[in-house]
Amino acid sequence: MSLKFNLNLIIFKLVFYPKKIMRRINAMANHKSALKRIRQTEKRTERNRFYRTRLKNIVKAVRASIEEGNKEEAEAALKVANKQIHKFVSKGFLKKETASRKVSRLQQAVNNI
Repeated sequence: MSLKFNLNLIIFKLVFYPKKIMRRINAMANHKSALKRIRQTEKRTERNRFYRTRLKNIVKAVRASIEEGNKEEAEAALKVANKQIHKFVSKGFLKKETASRKVSRLQQAVNNI
């Protein structure tokens, strides 16, 4: 009974969480600390993927309004982008210099409209 339940659970996880499970299966960790590091890396990877996608979408929104030539909309999008990008700095996702460079380039593009 217990073996069948465990097997069903493993199959369920493989179907719904294939990347996470396959990473754990392929991991050659033999110590508790190494397994913990694998779990931490998975969490960190998921978090960074979210931030990376969010950053691309924020910049894309500003660039799209610049392409349309709508200065008011571009300035509003830039204001949101500036706030979000600096929030990513406080979260440790971006370095301060990188964030400043991104905001500066977006600001220059908005000013050139």
